Amino acid sequence: MIYIYSFLFAGFVCMIGQVILDNTKLTAGHITSIFVVVGAFLDTFSIYDKIIAYVGGGALVPITSFGHLLIHGALAKAQDFGIIGLTMGMFDLSASGIVAAIVFAFFLALIFKPKN
Repeated sequence: MIYIYSFLFAGFVCMIGQVILDNTKLTAGHITSIFVVVGAFLDTFSIYDKIIAYVGGGALVPITSFGHLLIHGALAKAQDFGIIGLTMGMFDLSASGIVAAIVFAFFLALIFKPKN
């Protein structure tokens, strides 16, 4: 059953993004930023952790989980190091994903030639 919940949650997030894209003048970058902020907001009040516990890995796939990871790491380090821990922990949990995206983008840019 958790597979169905994961599929439905990720599909629901994508559906919301598509509805916003089709009915407003916002670009994909705007919508991505909104979803990151929503994920961070939900994690600030520990709502996103409850969503992950209920739907499983489907909540870790959409871009909302990036906001969740940023705030989750920052709040965890803030408990240990105080206010300076906010900046230390912000990229702690998401660092491997960011580095992988940069490395893959670099190598793909070397292989493929962009169009005008």
